[in-house]
Amino acid sequence: MIIVLKPNINEEEKVKIIDKISSLGFKTNISEGVERTVIGVIGEEDKLRVQPLEVFPGVEKVIPVLAPYKLVSREFKPQDSIVKIKDVEIGAKKIAIMAGPCAIESLESLREIASEISKTGVRILRGGAFKPRTSPYSFQGLGEEGLKIMQQVAKEFDLLTITEVIDSKDVDLVASYVDILQIGARNMQNFNLLKKVGKSKKPVVLKRGMMSTIKEFLMSAEYILSEGNFNVILCERGIRTFETMTRNTLDINAVPVIKQLSHLPIIVDPSHGTGKWGWVIPVSRAAIAAGSDGLLVEMHTHPEDALSDGVQSLNQKNFVKLIEQVKAIANAVNREI
Repeated sequence: MIIVLKPNINEEEKVKIIDKISSLGFKTNISEGVERTVIGVIGEEDKLRVQPLEVFPGVEKVIPVLAPYKLVSREFKPQDSIVKIKDVEIGAKKIAIMAGPCAIESLESLREIASEISKTGVRILRGGAFKPRTSPYSFQGLGEEGLKIMQQVAKEFDLLTITEVIDSKDVDLVASYVDILQIGARNMQNFNLLKKVGKSKKPVVLKRGMMSTIKEFLMSAEYILSEGNFNVILCERGIRTFETMTRNTLDINAVPVIKQLSHLPIIVDPSHGTGKWGWVIPVSRAAIAAGSDGLLVEMHTHPEDALSDGVQSLNQKNFVKLIEQVKAIANAVNREI
């Protein structure tokens, strides 16, 4: 349920309304707009319908939210949300590019990669320190040492950082080193982890599960927002279908659909979506044309030697080519790179 407050409401009236809702056992989330303040009420709406909240002098109207994802929905917040991290905005006119290796391998390797991506104007460095792998024999990442390497390199090149957290017990540790937490596809419905990153208030990139519907995807985001963290960026990275030519089937439909259903920004991961570096650039063009607010791309200066996902990683030459081509598409749809 959404409670829209009158423009001239005073603080005392606002507090009375919030206290009343809280006394009934509901959570409240307040969204301060330019002209209106909106209170999102989390709980069973049937119980609230018998409470005459409209009688409070500061209430303009009470609107039931039909979507099961209350805080994520356009009903709760009609305008687009923008996640701001230092001087970078995700969800605004400028499209955000996040690039780097699948896994952090060494200080020298990451420094070389960061140097190349920073030359293109990209501001966000990606790289995994804790790697959930299908095979127990594959490279599992450097752990905290990898986080230290990423933090050091990011400072050298004035970059923001994003890395995946795979266990709720590691959230505070990872959050102390990086700017953005990533929840991977395998953990999209790890609800304890979602609650933990929700409490952290750190910006989160939430990837869609490989066999998850859009509704399930948005419900997972709701877990994070319900804990008070509205700094959530959705990421379409492909779903599993009968098709075997690509690693996953990248659901471009998800971008405009989610834009209609939710106020949260959405980016696309064309590297995992295709699984082959040769398809990353054309799919990236399609993602920007469809309305994506950014790209999460795997880039390695020596993909043939990468310890993880080298086959889908762009080298420096092809990464520059990607930036040039998506810039043209961005201009065509009134966006910027």
